[in-house]
Amino acid sequence: MTLEGELGQVPGILFVDHVAIAVKQGDLEGHVNAYKLLGFREMHREEVYAGDQVREVLLEIGDGPNLMQILEPLNDTSPVQKMIDKNGGKGGFAHIGLRVKSARVAYDAMQAAGFTLIDKAPRPGSRGTTVFFVHPKSRADYPFGFLIEIVEAPEGGSHA
Repeated sequence: MTLEGELGQVPGILFVDHVAIAVKQGDLEGHVNAYKLLGFREMHREEVYAGDQVREVLLEIGDGPNLMQILEPLNDTSPVQKMIDKNGGKGGFAHIGLRVKSARVAYDAMQAAGFTLIDKAPRPGSRGTTVFFVHPKSRADYPFGFLIEIVEAPEGGSHA
């Protein structure tokens, strides 16, 4: 089966929820303001602790459902800081978030299909979402090459 066929078997993928960009500590506001000059609108801001250790700002792009997520590490233990360190101290593309109807259903389907999942189960994410991450080298035959976040909207939420 092709990778396209395998992803087609994952139930409930709806659209790209967000593209995440990592920025160095202290650079968050400058990046947010630069995107605002492009007409993006800030819709959410939150500090996420536990294993993530990031400050995030979500920006709306036009009238569609797609968002830009700007991530600033809160400390040196943040996975985002480790990504920046691996990138020679530069920020940049962090991951792509895919919106699903049900994170649990998508998790079970992806696990059954042999994808390498980073989280042991879907877990709480920012803005009341339920999320899990898929490893960039998830498929030995055709690795994605970048981190994927699977995102279920908060109950009753569609865009937020």
